[in-house]
Amino acid sequence: MAAVTNGAPSPMILCDNLVKIYQIAEHDVVALQGLDLEISTGELVGIVGVSGSGKSTLLNILGGLDRPSAGRIQVNGQNLLKMPNSALDHYRLNTVGFVWQQSARNLVPYMSAMKNIELPMTLFGVNGREKQRRAEELLELVGLTDRRNHKLSELSGGEQQRVAISVALANRPKLLLADEPTGEVDEVNARKIYQIFKDLNLEFNLTTLIVSHDLNLARHVDRVVAIRDGKVSSETLRHDHPTAEHGSSFTELIVLDSTGRLQIPRELREQLGMQRYVRMEIKDGGILILPVEHQGAQQTGPGDNSKDELAAAPKRNRLQRLIGRWKPGRGSQR
Repeated sequence: MAAVTNGAPSPMILCDNLVKIYQIAEHDVVALQGLDLEISTGELVGIVGVSGSGKSTLLNILGGLDRPSAGRIQVNGQNLLKMPNSALDHYRLNTVGFVWQQSARNLVPYMSAMKNIELPMTLFGVNGREKQRRAEELLELVGLTDRRNHKLSELSGGEQQRVAISVALANRPKLLLADEPTGEVDEVNARKIYQIFKDLNLEFNLTTLIVSHDLNLARHVDRVVAIRDGKVSSETLRHDHPTAEHGSSFTELIVLDSTGRLQIPRELREQLGMQRYVRMEIKDGGILILPVEHQGAQQTGPGDNSKDELAAAPKRNRLQRLIGRWKPGRGSQR
């Protein structure tokens, strides 16, 4: 159960200014650059982003497979940054379940579907009768009761992923993480797998995160979080309208992080000619962000400054005048 702060439940997942730096060939590679994220108990959330954006790094940290370099991360009230190794082992077995894209990472090929599901329970010390009962229950939930004695080579790709979901749920986790779970199956099986995630989410109030490149992901989750250059850049919310012709509508919102920064999508910056500097004005109860023409040249309009003036201004004043200074991540990111 989520921890309670000041009478209100805290988020199931809380990432505050999360940083992850890898050292590769004596160079620092920044995979997460101050990422902020909150996910409530029982949410079904999609995570998207181009290769190297940091989404898989985030999933590995949430799964207890890696530790952040700085920041704060809590899952179900547990501080993963300060957790001892022994407690982290218990967390991986008990609190979180993982579904990988590759079947080889999910299942033991020479074991039956039933035995694969029983394996994590064996590691957790569950007795034989309870293991069998739980495995049969999970096979029924994913519609594979009649395939219980089949080995990996005797199952289709979609069936293998459904067994993998059962394995991830064996020890009754509070958080389910899925990394490209439909990446190796066709569209029909992908829809079946998404429906299983939705059914499990509703039946068990199971907090679920799905990382995917699937453009249709927004139709299967409550919201989609987009990560760009190691930070959350936008979120897409789904609104269901049962009486409407298409059933759902979607709203994309740019995310303002805890320090007041936002990521303006590249296509918008290019379309409006925004480069290093922009101007900010308060207008009609909101903030208007405008490109600066002839950047680096003398500006004569109110509130504009030449490049020389900006360079000479104190750092504090400069930060007050500028918004959205673009700082791409260094090197390739995971």
